[in-house]
Amino acid sequence: MKIGLVIYGSLDTLTGGFLYDKRLVSHFRSKGHEVKVFSLPWRNYPRHLLDNYRGKFISSLCSANLNILIQDELNHPSLFHLNRKLKSRIDCPVISIVHHLRCSEVRSNVMNSLYRYVEKSYLSSLDGMICNSDTTRKVVEALDLPDKPGIVAHPGRDSIRDNIDNDFISSRAQNTGPLRILFVGSVIPRKELHTLLLALSRLRSQDWRLDIVGSFEADRKYSRHVLRLIDEKRLQDSVRILGPLNHDDLTACYVENHVLAVPSSYEGFGIVYLEAMGFGLPSIASNVGAAHEIVSDGGNGFLVTPGHIEAIQQDIENLNRDRQKLTRMGMFALQKYTSHPTWEQTAQKALAFVEEMVRK
Repeated sequence: MKIGLVIYGSLDTLTGGFLYDKRLVSHFRSKGHEVKVFSLPWRNYPRHLLDNYRGKFISSLCSANLNILIQDELNHPSLFHLNRKLKSRIDCPVISIVHHLRCSEVRSNVMNSLYRYVEKSYLSSLDGMICNSDTTRKVVEALDLPDKPGIVAHPGRDSIRDNIDNDFISSRAQNTGPLRILFVGSVIPRKELHTLLLALSRLRSQDWRLDIVGSFEADRKYSRHVLRLIDEKRLQDSVRILGPLNHDDLTACYVENHVLAVPSSYEGFGIVYLEAMGFGLPSIASNVGAAHEIVSDGGNGFLVTPGHIEAIQQDIENLNRDRQKLTRMGMFALQKYTSHPTWEQTAQKALAFVEEMVRK
């Protein structure tokens, strides 16, 4: 089977969505299928809209002789009109991997109305879709689209690490010293790093340490705001800015920290929370979006209202003060991780859907 995949940039981009796509591609290829990646350059939203009229890109898709074309929904502004022209020129189904809708994010009603129109038009042009969470599927259904085949294939987990068990979680939690907090993600407003920093600024500096892992390049204006906030609140001695890390260094961060705090205003799933659970870290996440599908409030983490500084402050204070609770929550986190589907199971579910779409 010859499969096409449309993405922006590279599959090696360090985000959960690209990790998901990369895992599927790897699995498809391991099963003997050919996957050709069609990459569009990263630009701003208005310039992405102009991609719909790039004749050379349409021609490259048409000449590939594909059995099926898969598109990452992130590319919707470049494809919402192009797909309608494409469908008259290719004889294969077009489906999408939907991580979360742009119109679900927090912004002005005017802008979200525009994004909703474009996304609805794009999703209407498809033959089917793979959603990464039940929440994402429900958000798509709320757009009142024509019925289309689709599945939910949650992001998977890797194999369990031999050195992470309940004894390790207990020992780490009971060590004296400040509570070690980890933030992992691109430094963009949606991840709410500024809210986390404001919450931490209310605590005694000797009670906590924060490691920030992720790129500061995605939104430089916001990144400058974060750096100013660290300076203005005099948090320099308690915050380490580590930038993007390779697999081994990120693993070391997960091992040495106590809790993950990424209180995003919205996540279509939140692979980072699941990843942290594999190291026995409870998570502080948002009660908006799909994080609740893996983070249980008071069980293996906390769910907070986006922007609620006091709630984050209280959750961190509670974990620092009650290390037995930190231990229990870490153990529940690991238990949740071990019961979650593997990447192999997720990718095989997606492949079965792709094969079914081709047979139709």
